[in-house]
Amino acid sequence: MTSHQQGFLLATLAAFGFSLKAIFVKLAYGAGEIDAITLLALRMAFSLPLFLVVGMSALRHGPTLTAKDWLLVSAVGLAGYYGASILDFMGLQYISAGLERLILFTYPAMTVLLAVIFLGKQLHRRLVLSLVLCSAGVMIASAGDLQFSDSTGDVWLGVGLVFGSALSYACYNAFSEVAVKKLGSRKVSLLAMLVSIAAVQLHFVLSSPLSGLAQPMSVYGYAMAMALFATVIPVFLQASAIRHIGAADTALVGTLGPVITIALGWVILSEPLSAAQIGGTALVIAGVLAIKRNTTG
Repeated sequence: MTSHQQGFLLATLAAFGFSLKAIFVKLAYGAGEIDAITLLALRMAFSLPLFLVVGMSALRHGPTLTAKDWLLVSAVGLAGYYGASILDFMGLQYISAGLERLILFTYPAMTVLLAVIFLGKQLHRRLVLSLVLCSAGVMIASAGDLQFSDSTGDVWLGVGLVFGSALSYACYNAFSEVAVKKLGSRKVSLLAMLVSIAAVQLHFVLSSPLSGLAQPMSVYGYAMAMALFATVIPVFLQASAIRHIGAADTALVGTLGPVITIALGWVILSEPLSAAQIGGTALVIAGVLAIKRNTTG
């Protein structure tokens, strides 16, 4: 197998792993009486030792962080991993895994839009096209969830929460660039994750009784599987793929994500599949490809 083929295989496996997150969340919700912050606290707790083992060397090397660096890393960590995650987990209580992944996949267009508004990046027509396609795709796909839901309000609440998650992650992507240039992507990612883990655990302690951690073993299993197979392993698979085929091709393979999640939701969760979801997915993927072509040249 050539290096190029290895890269595409790694990128595909990463996309598959990231697509499993919503499936594990839905399975955990169905296995016990657990709320979003408790499930997220379990996921983060199981992820922490795995990230520390792999990333400890990144913390020991590189420039020393100033107070300003810590403030910036903390801000992007709270936006990207804490804010985005809690809104996402809350939204999954109301909408299907397939629609959730589709909405999250609009973050590249939002990242570029934020860069245009706040960082002085140039506005391209492809950004407008991407935003129109992604918005239309999400609206059409939402109609699919509305078709099978008993509560219109719940669906729109879920859509709003997951859209907020995508926007929060877009903020992380747009504003972490400054920190990455100084500290390196690996160190920034790890520190941002550590900040978010601390924030999630603090949120849990302040808002939920510790008795909420007493869950069926299946819930612990889904949370641990989410931490390993949908968080830590995909992060490093994606990093390896980038080394083989570059960021642009890795991102291109990542467009498989919504399709994989919709298929897994249909097979594992028995989520209904509608023409609206298929059409909306096609529009969102077209919008993402449009913006990626613009940003990667």
